[in-house]
Amino acid sequence: MSYCVKCIVKGRVQGVFYRAFTQDKAQQLHLKGHAYNMNNGDVEVVVCGKEDKVKQLQEWLWKGPDYAVVESVDCEVIEGDVEGGFVVG
Repeated sequence: MSYCVKCIVKGRVQGVFYRAFTQDKAQQLHLKGHAYNMNNGDVEVVVCGKEDKVKQLQEWLWKGPDYAVVESVDCEVIEGDVEGGFVVG
C-alpha cells in the first residue's frame, strides 16, 4: 500500500502554472495523484507513493513555480490509494 497525503495549498497558486509544475515534479518522483483548482483560489493536491518521495513533493509544494506565492501548505495523511498516474484537473 502506498503512503498518501492530501494537501491544500493557499496563496497565489492559480494562474501561475502551479498544477502543471506539480504534475511534472510528481512524475519525476514516480508519484500518483492529482492537483485540482478549488473554487476559493486554493489548490488541492492528493499524492500517493513511497513515503520519502511523497515527503519530497510536500517540501516542493512550499516553493512551486517562480510566479507562485505560497502562503501555506496544510497536509494530512489519508487512507487508500490512487489509480493511474498524476493528473491535473
